Amino acid sequence: MESKTIRFMRRGELVSLSNVPPDRTLLEVLREDMGCTGTKEGCGEGDCGACTVVVAEAEAAPGDPGGGERIRWRAINSCIRLAHSVDGLALWTVEDLAAPDGSLHPAQEAMVRCHGSQCGFCTPGFVMSLFGMYQNHIAPTLATSGAALPTEGAGAPGGGPPAQRAAANPITRELAQEELSGNLCRCTGYRPILDAARQMAALAEVRLDETALLRDLCALRSGPAQADARYLLPTNLPDLLAARAAHPDAQLVAGCTDVGLWVTKQHLRLGKVLDVTRVAELRRVELYGNHIAIGAAVTLADAFEALVARRPHLKTFAARFAGLPVRNSGTLGGNIANGSPIGDSMPLLIALDAHVVLMSARGHRDLPLEHFYTGYRKNLLAPDEVLAWIKVPLPAVGEQLRAYKISKRFDDDISAVCLAINLALQDNVVARVSIGAGGVAATPVRAAQTEAALRGKPWTLETARQAAATLRAEFQPISDMRASAAYRRQVLGNLMHRFWLESQGLSRINLENFKLEEAA
Repeated sequence: MESKTIRFMRRGELVSLSNVPPDRTLLEVLREDMGCTGTKEGCGEGDCGACTVVVAEAEAAPGDPGGGERIRWRAINSCIRLAHSVDGLALWTVEDLAAPDGSLHPAQEAMVRCHGSQCGFCTPGFVMSLFGMYQNHIAPTLATSGAALPTEGAGAPGGGPPAQRAAANPITRELAQEELSGNLCRCTGYRPILDAARQMAALAEVRLDETALLRDLCALRSGPAQADARYLLPTNLPDLLAARAAHPDAQLVAGCTDVGLWVTKQHLRLGKVLDVTRVAELRRVELYGNHIAIGAAVTLADAFEALVARRPHLKTFAARFAGLPVRNSGTLGGNIANGSPIGDSMPLLIALDAHVVLMSARGHRDLPLEHFYTGYRKNLLAPDEVLAWIKVPLPAVGEQLRAYKISKRFDDDISAVCLAINLALQDNVVARVSIGAGGVAATPVRAAQTEAALRGKPWTLETARQAAATLRAEFQPISDMRASAAYRRQVLGNLMHRFWLESQGLSRINLENFKLEEAA
């Protein structure tokens, strides 16, 4: 059976690719089929960022009751992204940025001026992440000045006073460091690249014609539907449930930030794929009286944004989940369904008493997240079911919540231990407590024994010490490449003590509150 044709916009033109296997990665298609060798293959697992490209998609404009749409720009890792997933999107690679006359895009020009490249292998990926930052943070400030430029690719520099734009630079060093955390470089030490991120706003502006791009994407979306039993890409929930019932053997995928590694590292062949990322109902975050419902196809970036909006102190934890390209592709539902014992979202969600909603054509069921898992990477999903929503309670009065990630690298790394503690006091007595842990068992788990040891006790240093001892004894973690079992047990108790210190007002006890002062 022939696969459906992949159609996407590039440089203002429609690109059509036929007979692409369902498990072929976007990077393979770019380099081997299209000859776009500017996009590099580094790690093949979404860690280094050398393969970064930018995709644009039409999505509902927030707060627009008329159903208007906007363009959403995302930098992603092409090495673990399946090629069929860009069907109906617009794509930019590093070859697409310079103008026809050779003028460099600000993302490129800033790297040149700041000497942000040495060996050059990582440079295309950094440039594409910078391009994504430009479109998301700088381009919106150019809406009232300068002439519009061609739809895709860079155009000739427009007008506008560079000095004024530089003075109101929306890209701070902190923002640049956060959004470039998914790109690794072995040569420059990062300072010149961070300087380049801030330099872009001072350069001659480049604007893309988003109105024309939106029109092209809408026309592409309204084209004839193509049936393909090897890569299924339903756009609504009934079609998804019907496809799941008809194809229970298909591999469910979302952002492929883990399944992509099965393809690139384990050389797994996927004969049939069911992609949930276009299901409109599952791409929404909905607010209810006592909880928010996050659709399983909501990206990790957007899901954490929704959580941080209601619990701002989670911002650092959210940024450390992974590099931005991974958060732009991966989904909260995919992270939960994957069920890795070192997945960072689940301990937090368990501490928040989150529930998951499983759906099939037969109906739905609602259960606490910690009850979803039955063993290592095993869960309760029936062959015809999908994970549809994650229900997260709204903050409770007096809630004290902390989420801790311990890893070898501060940025863009997998946890050795993850611990989330959610505690509420009444007259200095522990009235409510929930604790989620990762990296200490075969599945993400609730620390039920430690919760019981805390509940009803006065919140004192001695109580915290006893809870730390209970927490260390509650699990039997393994030793692996990330940490020894003894280290993990020790860290669990240490984090409980840290929670106690922070509950008493201490803040300058961790890297999250360390600020590197910039040179004047």
